[in-house]
Amino acid sequence: MLSLSLKHKLQLASALLCLTGASAAQAVADVTIDACVTENSISHPSLASDMQSLCGVSSSVGQLIGFTIGGFLVHLIGSKGVFGILSIPAALVILVGMMLHEPFIHDVAYRQVSQKFLAACKAMWMALKCENVWRPCLYMYISLALSLHNHEGMFYWYTDAKGGPLFSKEIVGTISSVGAVGYLLGVLLYQNAFRNHPFRFVLFWSQLLYGASRLLDLILVSRVNLQFGIPDYVVAVSDAAISHMIGRLRWMPLIVLSSKLCPSGIEGTFFALLMSIDHVGSLTASWAGGLLLHTLNVTRTQYDSLWIAIVIRSFSRDLPIGILFLVPNSDPNASILPTEMLKTKKSDDNSKKGEEDFWTFKNWRWLHW
Repeated sequence: MLSLSLKHKLQLASALLCLTGASAAQAVADVTIDACVTENSISHPSLASDMQSLCGVSSSVGQLIGFTIGGFLVHLIGSKGVFGILSIPAALVILVGMMLHEPFIHDVAYRQVSQKFLAACKAMWMALKCENVWRPCLYMYISLALSLHNHEGMFYWYTDAKGGPLFSKEIVGTISSVGAVGYLLGVLLYQNAFRNHPFRFVLFWSQLLYGASRLLDLILVSRVNLQFGIPDYVVAVSDAAISHMIGRLRWMPLIVLSSKLCPSGIEGTFFALLMSIDHVGSLTASWAGGLLLHTLNVTRTQYDSLWIAIVIRSFSRDLPIGILFLVPNSDPNASILPTEMLKTKKSDDNSKKGEEDFWTFKNWRWLHW
């Protein structure tokens, strides 16, 4: 980030390399944190929801801070100045890493790295063949892939459409910050009201409301709100808060479920695999949403068919309800994996030590956002 901020004539390839390196470094830190959370979720199944809720609160607070000050900082010091400021959270993450007290391992057998890698791959394949694992994974991918995205179409309609609200970039940033508040409310709602309910129950209602909430965009595009004297900004803010809250309420049981699907010994690697499946699902939704906008001829200057895209998007987000049978209808506080996949060689002392590391990591998770 400092290179992007200090270099005045940085080539495109160098800039992409810097951004890729920053994303890779963040991914490594995230996997380390997720491994710690997943390990504690397996050893303490009843606390899995609490741990993921803590993660959600931390990330939502970080998003809220970022969205709130991001637009103003770009306006005041420019994009390069913002890249320079982004190096501060990275430095704080390094500080957190220095605070962790871990034993130094002497005489590491580097020749056994390949053997350990093959053993980890074998353990991951054995886990994926388990019915209790691949069925929820399939549901997570399909549910995310059917959540079609048309953010680009709505963004340009917000800012460029002649008959639209013509929001400025600062206002769009403010709307995004309100969405971060919705994320936070969704986490708190799950933690206090739904964390003890079965996964299917929470996913059914959240998925149903998730599709219905996106119809608020239809009110804006059809300009029905103006007929009742409701400003565009009020509707846009309400849409961001409600849809993001329901979206996070839908996401929380999936994250808790993912943390319970990781076998002992490869928690971080397997959780990273599950998150990769989720990211592929989100990428599929983005491609499908872009293809839908292209098919309906929605461009930066043409928005006549945008309302059709909104209706199709809302309907598609309710389709995963039909495959909820893939999700276990068990107690969210109980273990899901077979007993032989939960065996661990770590002692109780190491487990307590892992808990201490977990709390240190989690209190600083918002730095990644």
